[in-house]
Amino acid sequence: MISATPTPIRWLVRPSSRHWLEQAIAQPEHLLIDHAHCERKAAGAALQLMFRYPSNELLAAVLSPLAQEELAHFDRVLTLLQKRGIALRPLAAPPYGAQLAGQIRKQEPLRQLDTFLVAGLIEARSHERMALLASNHPDQELRELYGNLLSSEAKHFGLYWMLCERYWPRPQIIKRLEQLALAEVAALTGELANPEDLRFHSFGVEL
Repeated sequence: MISATPTPIRWLVRPSSRHWLEQAIAQPEHLLIDHAHCERKAAGAALQLMFRYPSNELLAAVLSPLAQEELAHFDRVLTLLQKRGIALRPLAAPPYGAQLAGQIRKQEPLRQLDTFLVAGLIEARSHERMALLASNHPDQELRELYGNLLSSEAKHFGLYWMLCERYWPRPQIIKRLEQLALAEVAALTGELANPEDLRFHSFGVEL
């Protein structure tokens, strides 16, 4: 039986919906392929920040290990795909990432703050949905995969929060996070036209 959402994630305004979970369980192949792409994109996002701010030693010290861990997760999902005879093929991305990227302000240092917060929101949503899958997926191997990645995902959005607090006062961070968290929910509000469009960050939140 599919259970309720696990312990709420502080960053997120609304929990993922039961309908998203049901669709995710029904589309394990698409979700695994998309998961691999998400891990690779997360590593790329961390590296992109390191290249954008090359003189920031703290950023490098925090994000280099994060990028390596994301790539290790990518390798793990890729190994499971290969074990199951599933090709890592391109999938159309959901609008989620692009909509959140569109919220990032262009002028520094606000651009940096928004980038940290958007990355943290994405990691928080990933953590929440992995927890749902770890608790409810009928496939034991997939339950173990998602369960084993939970602590890392929690650490990742915590790292982005730590970077925010290193450079900005907490009231400013919280005010902007509240705005971006509403945009995050808006990016997940809707219905899939095709069940095969299911992705880790596709539509599906409780309103």
